[in-house]
Amino acid sequence: MRGETVFVALRDWSAGVLAGWPGAVSAPTAAGRRRSSRRDGGVPLFVIALLLATSAFAQTTSITINDDQPLYTEGVPFLLTGTALPGAVISIAIEKSGNGQTTADATGHWTLLWTPPVKTGTWTITATSGGVTATQLLRVQIQGNVQRQPIIEPALRYGTPEIPHPEAYQEMTDRWRIAPPPYELTEKAKARAIGKNGATLDPYNQNLIKGDLPIFGKDWFLNVTAISDTLAESRTLPTPSGVSAVKPTSIGVFGKDNQNLFNENVIASFDLFQGDTAFKPIAQRYKVTVIGNLNYVHLRENGLVKPDVRRGTTRTDGDVSLQEFFYERKIRDLTPNYDFVSFRVGSQPFNSDFRGFIFNDTNLGARVFGNYASNRYQYNLAVFDRLEKDTNSGLNLMELRDQQVAIANFYWQDFLVHGYTQEFSVHYVRDEATFHYDRNGILVRPAPVGVFTPHEIRATYLGEAGLGHIGRFNVDHAFYYVFGHDDLNPIAGPDPNLRQGDAVKIGAASAAIEVSYDRDWYRPRLALFYASGDRNPRDRKATGFDAIFDSPNFAGGGFSFFNRLGIRLPTTGVALVERGSLLTSLRSSKDEGQPQYVNPGVQIASAGLDVDVTPRLKAIFTGNYIRLDATESVEAILFQGNIHKTLGTDLSVGLRYRPLLNQNIVIVGGTAAFLPGRGFKDIYEKDRPLYHVFTNVILTF
Repeated sequence: MRGETVFVALRDWSAGVLAGWPGAVSAPTAAGRRRSSRRDGGVPLFVIALLLATSAFAQTTSITINDDQPLYTEGVPFLLTGTALPGAVISIAIEKSGNGQTTADATGHWTLLWTPPVKTGTWTITATSGGVTATQLLRVQIQGNVQRQPIIEPALRYGTPEIPHPEAYQEMTDRWRIAPPPYELTEKAKARAIGKNGATLDPYNQNLIKGDLPIFGKDWFLNVTAISDTLAESRTLPTPSGVSAVKPTSIGVFGKDNQNLFNENVIASFDLFQGDTAFKPIAQRYKVTVIGNLNYVHLRENGLVKPDVRRGTTRTDGDVSLQEFFYERKIRDLTPNYDFVSFRVGSQPFNSDFRGFIFNDTNLGARVFGNYASNRYQYNLAVFDRLEKDTNSGLNLMELRDQQVAIANFYWQDFLVHGYTQEFSVHYVRDEATFHYDRNGILVRPAPVGVFTPHEIRATYLGEAGLGHIGRFNVDHAFYYVFGHDDLNPIAGPDPNLRQGDAVKIGAASAAIEVSYDRDWYRPRLALFYASGDRNPRDRKATGFDAIFDSPNFAGGGFSFFNRLGIRLPTTGVALVERGSLLTSLRSSKDEGQPQYVNPGVQIASAGLDVDVTPRLKAIFTGNYIRLDATESVEAILFQGNIHKTLGTDLSVGLRYRPLLNQNIVIVGGTAAFLPGRGFKDIYEKDRPLYHVFTNVILTF
């Protein structure tokens, strides 16, 4: 036994020590005995006491349960085993079950047949012997019938659950005590513990700070999430050289087009919620997310990172933002199927449709949401008073932007056919007349083009969208129509006839459709995207479509050159297309500018292929052909005629790699090439391809 081995070693060590101690000699003489007695009177008593206490401690520290492994059982009775000192009496206790006692045999092994009832769940076994305690986990999964929803037979109707016989029910434990299969008994944390209540740096096993165990009370949980989001990208974009070019001999409108960007976001999120949440909606919730940002940009021309050309061609900036802070509470359950209605107030994320075509933002607002008829119907009613955004990081600032947004949408699952979800929505935006410079000192409201006068916009969007499958084909579509008025559009300007007033009437439309087909490990897809353009900027009708704050995942999404990168128009203060958008809106800034409904619109035909190369690696191939719907608004602000509608072809390849088969480590990379068409050459005097490459590493705890 381990205790006996330790004792022998200590005994031998003590003999060696005593052999060299004054007064401890072999075969002492009488004179020697007299000298040693005069010097110290023999072996000191504290040494003997120390050795005896140490050996006794070593003998009492040897006790184990089930070879230090968690125990799994499917019923009572079951056998408990372990080791202790020979002849030791062991007291056994199982949480919420009972107590027992046994004695170790001559070899130091003990067994105990457990017969008291134990409920399904995860419990703690405690073994005590001679003042020493050992603990181990016990997983119990009592076999029996559990009422389940039929798999093959469809429910007769939504919202009316079948009431089974009372004997068909089985009492179940809390969700955090449910026993996994034996092959998943690996909840021993492999990372350093934080405190003594079950918090560790191991996100893969039961963890107090990952919402697996109550943080306090019986149903309050805390989920802490930490994210490092690192982005590095390099691109070539048409870059105006200005009047103070880096190269003194440069006389062209455009200079060197190489650009480099580095962006780092460190995110800490704290989500405290009450409720079981296995099937029931949470009762109440507090969430706070803090983001720290560092960004660096390197261009090749002056006057771009700041209007002052003396600031050079590089900029390093940073920001810290309280991005999310909200409180959520369930108002009531509506049916026995946990249909519910809840509200949430504070800065919160919200995407108003499947693909982010109209509004996709995290901002200050209030929202009522819920579902009905066994989750067949879902609904949202949200109102936002948006915060201003930081120019260089895109994070929220603690100041109001003077833009209000109201959204109501309704989702209908199994609409007309099984497997297809239909959405109907209404958006309303009021953007007040304001005057605002961004952090770099550039005017963004009103847009610095045409008429520099603050103006108010009021617009309403009516939309419908669908997502799902019809047979073997995946179908995704959307249609939106926007109407309203703009007090004084900067491109349309005042009424040249002095008859109808300076306001313009808004009336524009957008449509999108994608059809794909799954074949084992690959998915080919075809898509069309359309946003109407304005063919007469001065006729007091604004027919160019623009969104409120879009972030579309469509036609290649963030891997697409045209979607990912903002392309500015030369000699103006607006962009042909903003970063993270498909719309050629002629905005001064998507983050800080106003919607712009006098614009050229866009037509995009897209073809792509999604390939699951391995379970860890996915590849996305996309090709887009891009045209302007109308060029008159671009010609008006550039004072240039006969601009062709064809912008060019966008070819991209994206890779998404998950080395651990989960979201804890995600590496995303991509490269894209833009082949300019006639219209792009007319505007930017560029006929050679433009390129873009990026790497994004996301680490999540």
